Amino acid sequence: MENRWSQDKASEFIAKYGGKWGEDLALRTYASRLIGAEKELVLHGGGNTSVKGTFTNILGERIPAIFVKASGHDLANIEPEGHSGLDLYYLQQLRTLSELSDETMVNELLTHRFNAQVATPSIETLMHAFIPPKYIDHTHADAILALTNQIDGEKTVRDALGSDVIVLEYFKPGFALAKAAAEAFESSPMSKGMVLMKHGLLTWGETARESHEKTIELVTRAEQYLAKKGTSPLKVRITTSPATAKKRYLKVAPILRGLLAIPTRNADWPYQRFIIRSLITKEVLNLVDSDRGKEIALTPALTADHLIRTKALPLWIDAPQYDDDNKVREQISTAITEYAKKYDAYFERHSQKMKTGLDRFDSMPRAILMPGLGAICAGKDVVEAGIVRDITAQTLAAKTKIAAMGRYEGLSEEHLFNMEYFSLQRAKLDREDELPLQREVALITGAAGAIGTGICQELLEKGCHVAATDLSGDNLNSFVNELKPRYGERVIGVPLDVTDPKSVAQGFDLVIHTWGGIDLVVVNAGIADVSSLADMDPNAFRKLEHVNVEGTLHILSEVSRHFKVQGTGGDIILISTKNVFAPGAKFGAYSATKVAAHQLARIASLELAEMDVRVNMVSPDAVFAHGKRKSGLWAEVGPDRMRARGLDEKGLEEYYQKRNLLKAKITATHVAKAVLYFATRQTPTTGATIPVDGGLPDATPR
Repeated sequence: MENRWSQDKASEFIAKYGGKWGEDLALRTYASRLIGAEKELVLHGGGNTSVKGTFTNILGERIPAIFVKASGHDLANIEPEGHSGLDLYYLQQLRTLSELSDETMVNELLTHRFNAQVATPSIETLMHAFIPPKYIDHTHADAILALTNQIDGEKTVRDALGSDVIVLEYFKPGFALAKAAAEAFESSPMSKGMVLMKHGLLTWGETARESHEKTIELVTRAEQYLAKKGTSPLKVRITTSPATAKKRYLKVAPILRGLLAIPTRNADWPYQRFIIRSLITKEVLNLVDSDRGKEIALTPALTADHLIRTKALPLWIDAPQYDDDNKVREQISTAITEYAKKYDAYFERHSQKMKTGLDRFDSMPRAILMPGLGAICAGKDVVEAGIVRDITAQTLAAKTKIAAMGRYEGLSEEHLFNMEYFSLQRAKLDREDELPLQREVALITGAAGAIGTGICQELLEKGCHVAATDLSGDNLNSFVNELKPRYGERVIGVPLDVTDPKSVAQGFDLVIHTWGGIDLVVVNAGIADVSSLADMDPNAFRKLEHVNVEGTLHILSEVSRHFKVQGTGGDIILISTKNVFAPGAKFGAYSATKVAAHQLARIASLELAEMDVRVNMVSPDAVFAHGKRKSGLWAEVGPDRMRARGLDEKGLEEYYQKRNLLKAKITATHVAKAVLYFATRQTPTTGATIPVDGGLPDATPR
């Protein structure tokens, strides 16, 4: 492993943070980020770092202090305040106790912070406090775990790392581990580090650099040992190309996503869905297609730190029949059912030993392995699914190295259960309530226009994963680039021409490849034309018919097929218009084609209801812009309307505002709120239209 310490970078951190936080914590922040940047050391909030120093209290007294990474903070981007400051002298006195429950320990940590507003300190704070050196780094290095998680793991660690490293048997994180680690350190204070069996690595030093370089040195020793001893590589029985695997994934993903969905007792939300992400690499394909793939994969997690994300075991689906849709669905369904039964039995075996009742977590797997395809990872949103994917990738790589030199041995089932249901670990995931659409995927057509941008933003604010689709070009690209900094991986841009069935199918495939499926489609794409019937160009009418009618049909056809495969219902919302009910002069082509689109949506509500697919319409009027995004429809219609009434652009907007009963200016956000009403299933409604027009009696749906 490369040592990336840079004294120049360290000096930059001192210059940036030292004035407010002090040099020690500035260097602690730098060294912690170096660790967090190496996925072979820690992943997504894993690992712990600390530094000892002093703190000046409100009385002006300088007291011993320890600053420990707060639970759940990510070392990759940690700030100085991500290390909670605590009274070191008091914490060290706790070592005199013979016992300390988890709940009492947390209370002592919380009540001895210097600032009650900072995050909860790590559950391993006492281990950092009880071991004397100033800087301590704790990682879950893959190479170290590849040594510890073997038959005769202790002997393997000693052979690989030498006599200047302490090897400590497995203890559950908390008070017992802290005491055992402190005693082990005192018995060998000149050691370079300590390996915690089936857990990770501790290193220390009087400077941040010294501790960090010990981590790099010991991990490098482990890597070199693994490379030297790995003389029995896997034998690949079949060779699957990533391109073939990705084609199979597109077929399997909606089936799998539907079967993973957890039934609820809520008639409006009958399923709790997952977002899924694929892990298709040559390395993973070689493992799942190898002679020992199943044996290697169906072993416990590398470290208990991963359990809260991945569960103890993945799901393996034997010999999938990719060429037969019905057969592969049956295979996946059977495998998931069996996995759930085994998980329920595992829970029953161990929960009965607990003194207090436990709420059982869902029985669905988080990582699914399929020969000829690779791995599929599930989470409540794209971020969580991505974390599972990263952990799965690192886990499979480490297990492959173990298989090349020996046999895997993970934690016992009892230890696995105790950590999976360890409340202090679960607290990392329970800090925020889920947003109402956090598990949903939406596709919006015409997304780069005024109304489309408003809809995308409102859906994203409610947690939805949004595929913004429109014709390819700067308009779509610039819009998505505006959203990315705030919404990250929950938004993608998808070039899509609604008039081309092939383009529509390709757009759907891109969304399925990204998030596994689609739950909501907002049919918003549309164009307008101003012409009297007498002067109407038939070609202009046909152009509107292609976009407004055939485009709607293509989207409805594709999403209907998708919802049938996914099997968990869904929602379709058509952005209609007040012109369906109250057409305007010189607006015949638009009014007629939008009526046809509206009617197609009503028919879809009849045809798809049996699949629990709700189809509804939103009927807006006079939305001129959303921020700097101008309405394409009003760019076409506005000049004629202004000439007819002798108004400028501002005057035209005021005219339309004054003509509705509420004298309301209609915005894209208003339209989006109506979309949200249907998208969040506030009532059991389908085939309905919500007017968003401030009140136009002639346009009231009837």
